[in-house]
Amino acid sequence: MLSDFLCLIRGGGDLGTGVALQLKRIGMPVVVCDLKNPLAVRRRVSLSSAILDKKIEIEEITGERVDDLSTINDLSSTQVVPVIISDSLPTFPISVLVDARMQKKSMDTKIDDASLVIALGPGFFAGRDCHVVIETMRGPNMGKVIWDGCAEEDTGIPGEVGGLTSERLLRSPSNGEISWVKQIGDLVEKDEVLGCVGDDHILAGTSGVIRGLINDGTMLEAGMKIGDIDPRGVKVDVKKVSDKALAVGNGVTEAVIEWLGKSKSNL
Repeated sequence: MLSDFLCLIRGGGDLGTGVALQLKRIGMPVVVCDLKNPLAVRRRVSLSSAILDKKIEIEEITGERVDDLSTINDLSSTQVVPVIISDSLPTFPISVLVDARMQKKSMDTKIDDASLVIALGPGFFAGRDCHVVIETMRGPNMGKVIWDGCAEEDTGIPGEVGGLTSERLLRSPSNGEISWVKQIGDLVEKDEVLGCVGDDHILAGTSGVIRGLINDGTMLEAGMKIGDIDPRGVKVDVKKVSDKALAVGNGVTEAVIEWLGKSKSNL
């Protein structure tokens, strides 16, 4: 039974949350870990938001910050996703590990960290760094399960949404602390001031709805991704997990089910 296998997702941003949502839908217990000060941009659909807000509801699941790890097993068997603070692997036993941190490079995740290790996006080679890589690049292969090889290389250009690519992203103009004057869900016009880093204003690169903003007060480095605007505007529900996150989550779910099938056949 899926309920016998605990999955740890490293990284509770929008993609990691899509993975958690899809795994919970097939009955798999899930735990998410992230940094003490999460860097997720799409915070309305990021389980990591529970670290600062204590709790967040995302569609039919609820993320709750958990400091007492002895309660993990009881909570993870419900619709609650325990969210813990950790920048390294926790000590409790896991069967499946998903690296959803999207660092675009192999860091400290290793193929022997769990019975099944899955990595999202570029920077990992399936069969060496992990068992499975899931394609995250928008296009016909998004969500593809790769058992041998790697995902498409990062181009540095975000996927097209509403006909726009780089224009919809917000990046820090300088080093310093972010201060926003707008909020996620606000409709904005191109060149409207959204916030500032020190004396540097952050301007909207396009008109649309603000879909993501990094936490107010976060210390930034110049060039960091700090937000995004969806040019489709009012058509977008900022509280709904994105099609990309769901597609990636479906890929992880497919990999888990295939792995379980292989495991049973080897018994």
